[in-house]
Amino acid sequence: MSASHKAVIHRFIDEAINKGDLSVLDELVHPDYVFRSPSQELHGAEALKAFFTGLRSAFPDLHLNIDELVAEGDKTVSSFTLTGTHKAEFMGIPATGNPININGMVLSQFREDKIREEWEVLDQLGLMQQLGVASLS
Repeated sequence: MSASHKAVIHRFIDEAINKGDLSVLDELVHPDYVFRSPSQELHGAEALKAFFTGLRSAFPDLHLNIDELVAEGDKTVSSFTLTGTHKAEFMGIPATGNPININGMVLSQFREDKIREEWEVLDQLGLMQQLGVASLS
């Protein structure tokens, strides 16, 4: 299963995130899909589509590069680099035109060869610094 789970993750990232083809999510995510991050929780493919639509609106050149992908049993872990240019409002922050380059990790759990649950950790402080709304000083 690990090889097929890796293929699902690659397709999820390549088609849904990088190319913006959100229709593929209906094939790749389980009907009981749940996404969790420190700042939000999403349920179902439609909520995920809405999330990605907003993200791609704010960062039209959004690109996620897999730095490493490991699979074991019914889980995968992806470390990634997310890049883009802030062209529209995001989280209440007006467009800055600033480029972003941030890192994160996602643990994905599969059921019936579809992504059932995901837990994401993202460098949110780095994101806010790059958007010019946070500093360490």
